[in-house]
Amino acid sequence: MTSPAPNHTSTPTDAPRRSKAWIPLDLVRGFLIGSAELVPGVSGGTVALVTGVYDQLIDSAAHVVKAAKTLVTGPDRLSGALAELKRTDWFLIIPVLLGMATAVFSIAGLMAGFVTDNPELARGLFFGLVAASILVPLLMLPPRTRREPIALGILAFIAAAALAFWMTGLAGGAEVENPPLIAVFLVASVAICALVVPGVSGSFFLLAVGMYTTTLRAVDERDLVYIAVFGLGAVVGLAVFVNILRYFLHNHRWWTLLIMAGLMLGSLRALWPWQSAAEVGSDGEPHGAGGLLAPYDPVLGPVLLAIAGAIVVIILIIVEKRFASKPSAH
Repeated sequence: MTSPAPNHTSTPTDAPRRSKAWIPLDLVRGFLIGSAELVPGVSGGTVALVTGVYDQLIDSAAHVVKAAKTLVTGPDRLSGALAELKRTDWFLIIPVLLGMATAVFSIAGLMAGFVTDNPELARGLFFGLVAASILVPLLMLPPRTRREPIALGILAFIAAAALAFWMTGLAGGAEVENPPLIAVFLVASVAICALVVPGVSGSFFLLAVGMYTTTLRAVDERDLVYIAVFGLGAVVGLAVFVNILRYFLHNHRWWTLLIMAGLMLGSLRALWPWQSAAEVGSDGEPHGAGGLLAPYDPVLGPVLLAIAGAIVVIILIIVEKRFASKPSAH
C-alpha cells in the first residue's frame, strides 16, 4: 500500500443516522451483540463491526458521554448537553440496547449452567473462540510507519502475552461466589470495554477474574442489587474509557491492536480445557487458577468444540472482511 497512513488525530465524522425502518433489524443486531457478550472469547465489539453498526454505536456513545460531561462542567450546561443528545442516534441505540438486554436475560442461565456442569467442554469451546479471535486485531493492523519498528512490536506482543499469562494464572479458574460489591463495580467498569474495542471479550475478562458464572447466575436469578452495581460500573467504565480507547485507536492504532492480540494470546492460559482443581486456602475456598494438565477424559468433546468455536470466529472474520468497506475506527 503506497498511500500515506491516515491521520488518526482528526476527529471522525458522525456515521449516517438510522431511520425507523431499521428498528427490527437493529433489534436483531442487538440480540447478536448481547449473545456474544455472554460467550468468553467472542467480542460484542467484533459482532457490532461485522453487523455494520460499530461506527454508529461509537459515535453515539461519544455524544452521550460528552453530554454528561457538558451537563456537569460545560459553560452552557443544559443547552450544550441537549445539543449532544440530539446528535445521538437514538433510533439505533435504543433497539440495540433492547436486543442486548433480551439476549442477556434469556440466555444467561443456560450459559452459566453449561460452564458449571461441563468445565472441560466449556473451556474447550472458549479456547477455540479466543484462539481464533486473536486474528481480529491482527487483521485490523494499519500499515506500519517508521515510528512502529517490527522488532519492538514483536517484543510488545510477547510482553503483553506474558503479562496476560501471568495474570490469568493468578486470577483465573476459581469462581468467586460472593464478591464484594466494590469488586463487582470495578470489574464491570473494565469488562464494558469489550463493547468499544473489537477483538476483546468482556465475558472472558469476567471468566479470568472468577466472576463469569457468578454474574450470569445473578442475572438469571434477578439479583437486583448485583445487577444494579454491575450496571453502574459498566456505565462509569464506558464514560471513562470510551474516549481513552478511541484516542489510542486513533493515535496509536498499530501498537494498541498489537498489544490487544498479545493479551488475548496469553489469556488462553485460563481456558486450557484440562486443569487441576484450584488450590484450597485456609479459609476452605479455592484460590488462583488450576494447574495445566495433559489431556484427560473427556478429550474428544473439548477438541471438537474448540475446533467448532474457531470455525465460528473465522466465519465472522470472513463476513467482516467481505462486507466491511473500511476499518471502523478510522
